[in-house]
Amino acid sequence: MEETRVAVISIIVEKVEAVEAINALLHQYRQHIIGRMGVPYPKKEISIISVAMDGPMDSVSALSGKLGALAGVSIKTVYSKK
Repeated sequence: MEETRVAVISIIVEKVEAVEAINALLHQYRQHIIGRMGVPYPKKEISIISVAMDGPMDSVSALSGKLGALAGVSIKTVYSKK
């Protein structure tokens, strides 16, 4: 069995056009997603999404990279030490 790590990907969406691509990527990696929470923030015209994952480092890194490459999207990933 492949070793997995728990991670949280924090996503700030500044362009609403990116939402469909974000959801498609999250769906693609759904087997590693523990849960997600999305919070719209109309005052700043952004959305904030947190995604908790438990998966192989390669999968978490791949998803992070793909999300970070989207226009209007900023991400940061934090990994557990275990």
